[in-house]
Amino acid sequence: MTSTASKTSLQYLYTYALWLGIFTVFYNLLEGIISILFGVTDDALTLLGFGVDSFIEVISGLGIIAMVMRIRSNPDTIKSTFEKTALRITGTSFYLLSAGLLFTAVLNLVTGHKPETTLPGMIIALISIAVMWALVIAKRKVGCLLNSEPIMADANCTLVCIYMSLVLLSSSFIYKLTGFGFVDSLGALGLIYFAVREGQEAFQKAREREHCPCSQE
Repeated sequence: MTSTASKTSLQYLYTYALWLGIFTVFYNLLEGIISILFGVTDDALTLLGFGVDSFIEVISGLGIIAMVMRIRSNPDTIKSTFEKTALRITGTSFYLLSAGLLFTAVLNLVTGHKPETTLPGMIIALISIAVMWALVIAKRKVGCLLNSEPIMADANCTLVCIYMSLVLLSSSFIYKLTGFGFVDSLGALGLIYFAVREGQEAFQKAREREHCPCSQE
């Protein structure tokens, strides 16, 4: 493959990654607004928390968009300069996600709030699972081809949103069958471990890039 062909291929991959980031931002903005509106209207705390976490996913998406745009406009600049910032943004997003999950779980337990079996919540969860799973596959593919740790970390952030969608979907279903109203809080507590671990890994990779020589694209 010629150098020109390689650059063309890289430009295509970065353009693809850019559009994935843009779609992630706009989809989660729409999902977050709709979820919060129905969460407030139906007094569904789980759906409200899900909406807030959708906005946190937007932060990670914006980090990827900024990184890709900088690399595309400065192709001869060392890639790690931009990827370190993107990794820190993604890591921060994971910590914010953990804080949101912890707050929601504790509030549910303290107030004894039980999930609502609302149709909007179930529909939102099902759509989110399908869309986010497609995004995870696409982000992992382009992240692997570009050898981009921030894009892979962003894919993991999207994967957490799939787990949250499953929690939102299953909590209403299990509560309807058993009347056990704390299943969503227990699921949220389990997700906190995953989110914190991914946040730590993102910051660790950013630190490693500060101390290692990285080649240019």
